[in-house]
Amino acid sequence: MTHNVYFWIKENQNLKDFETLALKLTQIDIVESGSLGRNAPTPSREVTDKSFTYHLSLNFLNLENHDLYQKHLAHKEFVTKCNDMWEKVLVYDSESIN
Repeated sequence: MTHNVYFWIKENQNLKDFETLALKLTQIDIVESGSLGRNAPTPSREVTDKSFTYHLSLNFLNLENHDLYQKHLAHKEFVTKCNDMWEKVLVYDSESIN
């Protein structure tokens, strides 16, 4: 399963602190793979949402590992230290079809 999180960061935030803590989430042992990215400088199109600041994508072997991640100390630390930095967060979880 894939856990996709989009962040809209408030102005005047320490982006390095956010990036450091978010990247720690990709290193958690139950995360199969993960990445943190910024909004790419692709051409604007009607179907492209260019409003977010960061996108975190984490892949898990199964739903159970995702649920363990939600309780993981590093995840809790990230939310506690960074939740004042964002004005909006959207989460899209998906399962592979295969």
